[in-house]
Amino acid sequence: MSEKKLADRIREAIRLRGYSYRTEKAYVHWYERYVRFHKLRHPSTMGAAEVEQFLSHLASQEQVAASTQNQALSALLFLYGAVLLLPLDDLDIVRAKRTTYVQPYLNHDECLRILAQLDPVPYLIACLLYGSGLRLLEALRLRIQDLDFENLLITVHDTKSNRDRVTFLPDDEQFLQRLRAHLDQARRLYDAHADVPVSMPPALARKYPAADTSWEWQYVFPSRDLSVDPRTLAVKRHHLHPSGVQRAITAAVHAAGLTKRATGHTLRAAFAHRLKEAGYQLDDIQKLMGHADIRTTQHYLEGQTPAHKRLRGLLSSPGLSARTGNN
Repeated sequence: MSEKKLADRIREAIRLRGYSYRTEKAYVHWYERYVRFHKLRHPSTMGAAEVEQFLSHLASQEQVAASTQNQALSALLFLYGAVLLLPLDDLDIVRAKRTTYVQPYLNHDECLRILAQLDPVPYLIACLLYGSGLRLLEALRLRIQDLDFENLLITVHDTKSNRDRVTFLPDDEQFLQRLRAHLDQARRLYDAHADVPVSMPPALARKYPAADTSWEWQYVFPSRDLSVDPRTLAVKRHHLHPSGVQRAITAAVHAAGLTKRATGHTLRAAFAHRLKEAGYQLDDIQKLMGHADIRTTQHYLEGQTPAHKRLRGLLSSPGLSARTGNN
């Protein structure tokens, strides 16, 4: 069986399970690296020992991050279990050392300084990271019908944990005016090319065959250029690419005079900080951010300014509870 045919079988198995295209690319990538590492031996002639050797090499020789090694492990477990139907026994591998990175703490003024340096579209996206707690891809994947201006709510689909959730639509009037103006421009783009379908998950495209040319299913942040769907080769309209937004936010951080290593994800962490400082319960913050595990939410809040810098001693501040809103 040729290497190309096995790669196609991996793709078919991934698409059958509805995994994302990014997962498909990653799993095929790790399959190819695994085979090259073992000098083009076919995976069916190898097993747990060879997988252990490859993963240990990633950790000890290439010194990859723990998350990278775990992704490679997931890809190979999928290859053997779902494609070759040769499940691997318990693996004994050298684990990459997991690093603990805490997002820098940004106060409200610092966040506003960053937002002030952004052009209109990156500004709107950054506002959704900071004001709604969205992940970058969640913001880019928003559809017109996900926005509820009347109740100032956003319904978030296609999330990291595959759990839909509802969060705030920022109620800042300047933001809302800019968002409505942006949607007017998006509508003009749609009206000029109403016959061009928008990219959609395959299952939804089958269930709603006319949805891909309807206004409600258009992206809030559409790309002006059309794209070729890598799976079907059909020409469709996709959302903006995250790399351009990431670069814009990085440039805005420098332009704002901040020396912290802040990114779009740091703005999302700042959303959690503002909620905590406003007295929200941890489980409420978890739900608004879409974390499957509350420990992830706790990790986001580790970067908060230490208590001895935020609070005052009782003798010098009799009204402590009234000033901070929290005990």
